[in-house]
Amino acid sequence: MEPTPLRFTTSDVVIAVDRRGDPCDPPVFFLHGGGQTRHSWGAAAEVVAERGWCTYTLDSRGHGESDWSAEANYSLQDFALDLIAIADAVGSNPVIVGASLGGLTSLLAMGRERPGLGRGLVLVDIVPEMEQAGTDRIGAFMMRHVETGFASLHEAAVAVAEYSPRPGRTIDPDSLRKNLRERDGRWYWHWDPRFMSSIKRSNGDSEVFAHEVLTECARAIDVPKLLVRGRMSDVVTEEAARRFVAAVPGTGYVDIADAAHMVAGDKNDVFRSAVLDFLAELD
Repeated sequence: MEPTPLRFTTSDVVIAVDRRGDPCDPPVFFLHGGGQTRHSWGAAAEVVAERGWCTYTLDSRGHGESDWSAEANYSLQDFALDLIAIADAVGSNPVIVGASLGGLTSLLAMGRERPGLGRGLVLVDIVPEMEQAGTDRIGAFMMRHVETGFASLHEAAVAVAEYSPRPGRTIDPDSLRKNLRERDGRWYWHWDPRFMSSIKRSNGDSEVFAHEVLTECARAIDVPKLLVRGRMSDVVTEEAARRFVAAVPGTGYVDIADAAHMVAGDKNDVFRSAVLDFLAELD
């Protein structure tokens, strides 16, 4: 299924979106994690569209083919307001699937910035109570190559495989082509490095790490919710996941074996099944 490329203008940026399926079908929005692009969702979005939903995969501001903010506006609220603007433009209440930063964006948008937004929420390996060691490891990996880039796609694939906690994992170098851009003979991640300064744990103003605020947002979201965790995740522990589900009524829980923080990339077939089961219950 070939996606239809779309562009949506928000307050200060243009957001790149791929749509799959019939626009008359109910919408599902997919929001990627920090440092990723909309292409992370391709396989899942296609299968969901084939089952009678219209899927929209978004490049967050500062990522992929979306604009980089001229003023480096990369607060969690900025991401949330972009989501709301696109939902308004589509004109139908979506189910929202958010991984990592995309999940936190969804919590803030649905729980505080626009109560009533969304008819369902899937959080992919993210809860407000994150493990510092895991988030620090992600940040260190993202920044390690931001200035130097990679000599080749193969070199980038090796670095990603070494970063993964899954033993023996291999990465197809060509699969990274849409997440990197070639410049002067080297390959660089296709996101604005300035967005990282907005979400550093040392920045006390960052709502990314506002555990209590985001938990209250989750409690305020009065629609079905599902938490999908990667069992090997170092960002969301089993204990934190259980505490979140207990604290937030109406939240289901799926724990996927042999998957780490990048659940959709690690076990896409199992992840798709969990999402499809959740959507089926909304019909």
